[in-house]
Amino acid sequence: MAVRIHREDTDFSGIVYHASYVRFLERGRTNYLRLLGTSQGRLWDVGEDSGAGLAFVVRAMTLDFLRSARLDDLLTVLTASAEVKGASAILAQSIVCGDTRMLEARVRIALVSEGRARPFPRPLRAAMRPPDPAA
Repeated sequence: MAVRIHREDTDFSGIVYHASYVRFLERGRTNYLRLLGTSQGRLWDVGEDSGAGLAFVVRAMTLDFLRSARLDDLLTVLTASAEVKGASAILAQSIVCGDTRMLEARVRIALVSEGRARPFPRPLRAAMRPPDPAA
């Protein structure tokens, strides 16, 4: 997913402000869900049918800032599943500018309803399952 850096994403010197990367990663995760055939809104609606909406929450996030992006850079946010369990998953995300890796992230997300962890629907768990490295 492409992200163009605008003035609002930067600090006074034109370098991307660190918190802006968190927004870019969130957009990447949202887009990832869409590519898998679902969305936050659809999960909420599915859960509502059974009495309470389902929502993804970020449980933990580790960021490694490797390089600084600047005003007008065109970044690409990459997202892939690294691990999928019953009610949580770890997503490997990175932000690149051309061939240069700018940021690496590992994000543990959980599916919740009414404040409690809920198992991923089977079709979503299957779609998110990382490829078998032995294959």
